[in-house]
Amino acid sequence: MYISKKGFKDIIALKGSGSGDGEHPSSSKTKNVYPPIESFWLPPSAADTAVDASKGGGLGSKLLQPLRFRISSKRSNLKMAMEGRHDPKEEEAVDRFREMLFLDGKLPTKFNDYHTLLRFLRMRDFDTEAAKDMFLKFIKWREDFRTDTISKDFKFEEREEVKKCYPHGFHGVDKYGRPIYIERIGMVDLNKLLQVTTLERFVKYHVSEQEKTLSIRYPSCSIEAKKHIASTTSILDVGAVGMANFSKPARYLFTEIQKIDSNYYPETLNRLFIVNAGSGFKILWKALRAFLDARTLAKIHVLGNNFAHELREIINPSNLPTFLGGNCICSENGGCLFSDKGPWNNPEIQALLQVMSSSDETYDNEEESGLASEDALLDNRKIQALEEALAETKTKIEALETALEDTKVILKDLTQHIEDLRS
Repeated sequence: MYISKKGFKDIIALKGSGSGDGEHPSSSKTKNVYPPIESFWLPPSAADTAVDASKGGGLGSKLLQPLRFRISSKRSNLKMAMEGRHDPKEEEAVDRFREMLFLDGKLPTKFNDYHTLLRFLRMRDFDTEAAKDMFLKFIKWREDFRTDTISKDFKFEEREEVKKCYPHGFHGVDKYGRPIYIERIGMVDLNKLLQVTTLERFVKYHVSEQEKTLSIRYPSCSIEAKKHIASTTSILDVGAVGMANFSKPARYLFTEIQKIDSNYYPETLNRLFIVNAGSGFKILWKALRAFLDARTLAKIHVLGNNFAHELREIINPSNLPTFLGGNCICSENGGCLFSDKGPWNNPEIQALLQVMSSSDETYDNEEESGLASEDALLDNRKIQALEEALAETKTKIEALETALEDTKVILKDLTQHIEDLRS
C-alpha cells in the first residue's frame, strides 16, 4: 500500500486449496500460496521501535529504503500501526529486491514501499528476477494506462445505471477489518450493460475502483482496525449462472479484469467465496479455472446454497446483506450494493487521511533541497563502491600477471631441464 510520496519467521507456504467446505482447486499445481499479507502484523511497542531504529544494515536496509522509513522521527504512531510490523526474512528479501532495482537504475520514486514490493515478490515466489520483470511491466502499464491520474481524469457518470444491470459494490468489513466486495453475477444483464456503457469504460472503471481501494479503502480500514489492512474479502453470488452467461463479451470482460488484477494488483485478494453455485455454474467453473493462476485458485471457496454459516464465521451479520444471510438492507441508500458502506466514508477517518496527506506534502516541500543532497550522496556512494570494485579488480589482475610471469620462469626452467636430459 502506498499512501504518500515517502510513503520468511519462516514463510509458511501452503500448498493446494486452503480450508473450508465446498469445491476447491486441484492440488496438481504446486505454486506456493502464502498467508495473507497482514498475517505478521503485531502492534509495535516503543521499545521495539527503539531497537529497530538502532539496528544496522547494508546498502539495501539503509540507503535504499523508501524516504518515509529514513526519517522515522516524523512518523506518527498511527502511521506505524498502519504500516505494521514486517516479517524479518520478508523484509530482507524486499531490501535485496529494492537494492537490485536501484543498482539497475529501475527503482521508481513511487511504489518502492515495503508492501508493494512484497506483493510482487510473493506473486513470483520470491524469485527476484521474475518479480523485477513483473514489477517493471506494472510501472510501464501505469504510464501507458495513465493510472496515476485516473481518479481525476476519468468520470464514470453511468455508475448508478451500471449497478442496476450489474449489481456489485463494497459493503462493510470482515471481522479482521478487511473491506468486503460483493457481486451478484446471476443478476447481470449484459445486453443492458452494453447499452449504458462500453466494455472499455467498464474496465477503466474497475481500475479506478482498484486505485481507490489501494489509496483510500485500505488506509481507512487500517485506521479503524489500528493495524495494517492490504487485502479484500470478496463474495460472488452466482445463482442462476450457467454456460449461457459466458458469452463473448462476458469472456472479454472476465479475462481483461483477471489479467489486470493478477498482473498489476497482485496479492490483494484475501479470500473469494462463490455462493449459490448450482450445477450450471459448476460446469462453467471448469472452463473459468483455466484463466486463473494457482495462487488465486487456492483462495477460492465454491459453495452451494448453505453458505450463510461459513460467511458469518468471518463477517458479522451487520456487514452482510440479507440476500447473503445477514441483516443489513441499507434502505437509505437504495440497497447494500449502492451504499459503498465502510470506514472510508467515516468523516473522521477521511479527515485523518487528509491531514496525513497534507503533512506528507508539506514535509516533501520542506525537505526538497535536502533530498536532492541525499540523492547526490547516494550517487557518490555508488560511484565510490564502483571505484573500490575497480581497484580490487586491478589488484587481482596484477596478482594474476605476477603469477603468469612466475609460471613463464618455471616453464623456461623445465624446458632447459628437458634439453639437458636429452643431451
